[in-house]
Amino acid sequence: MDILGLLLQVLLLAIGFTLLIKGADWFVDGSSSVAARFGIPQLVIGLTIVAMGTSAPEAAVSITAAFSGNADISVGNVVGSNILNILIILGLSSVIVPIAVAKSTIKYEIPFMIVITGVLILLGNDGKIGLADAIILIALFIAYLTYLFIMAKKNKEEQPEEGTKQLSLPKAIIFVILGLAMIILGSNVTVDAASAIAAMFGMDERFIGLTVVALGTSLPELFTSVSAARKGNADIAIGNIVGSNIFNILFILGLSALIIPITFAESFVFDVIIAIAAAVMLLLCSIFGKNMLKRWAGVLMLISYAAYFAVII
Repeated sequence: MDILGLLLQVLLLAIGFTLLIKGADWFVDGSSSVAARFGIPQLVIGLTIVAMGTSAPEAAVSITAAFSGNADISVGNVVGSNILNILIILGLSSVIVPIAVAKSTIKYEIPFMIVITGVLILLGNDGKIGLADAIILIALFIAYLTYLFIMAKKNKEEQPEEGTKQLSLPKAIIFVILGLAMIILGSNVTVDAASAIAAMFGMDERFIGLTVVALGTSLPELFTSVSAARKGNADIAIGNIVGSNIFNILFILGLSALIIPITFAESFVFDVIIAIAAAVMLLLCSIFGKNMLKRWAGVLMLISYAAYFAVII
């Protein structure tokens, strides 16, 4: 093994993490301040701007994979990221600090996430996600955006949450742009370094796609959600994950399949079922925690991911 090469990749990994941590801080401060200034509910910001921004690495990886014909990376990245988003990211976030879950998230967004994940199995049942399937996914995405627009308009009169960091509008916008740029750059550096390290240790492509690449592209969600939770912006923390998972399936896979039909290997059915189970666990933990993701729920999620990880190894 090339020791110097390994040390270089470890150094790049550390640089990637540093960019992610600082970028997530700026991104949360900027986006929550923008929401406060325009009277937009934190949940809507979390479900849209933050969710789509932190999903940019998944979009880049999956669309690139679609062009290159690497379906295992394209589908595995999205499904693996969705599992990680719930079990690892919300698991870690709620262990660090219990997270409040909005009633609308329990009633509408999480069930919708469960339904569209089930739709993914139905669409991929014939072994591929083709043009017709892509149109269905994009149509569902447009319906989702319409729902968010209606919710934002309906709740615009709500007062901003206490604890929101107040920044001037120009400064808030700069924080959002710079924070997102640092998150994406940090994620790319981290993914490349982690993939190189995994390859050096002889890990196979499916395992890398479902774990290393999925974890790498989920790092923006991880740092953004933990940062939001610690700053008391619970709606951004939860909205970021739920919104990212919805965005990953409907927009990223939908757009990828519009470019070129994506092969849906039979082995991915198991992983999608795990993604559904993780979403159901999130729903039940939120209900039994009385609109709160408590520390016991976070521990349960982390143990569940450890069990899934053991199976795919």
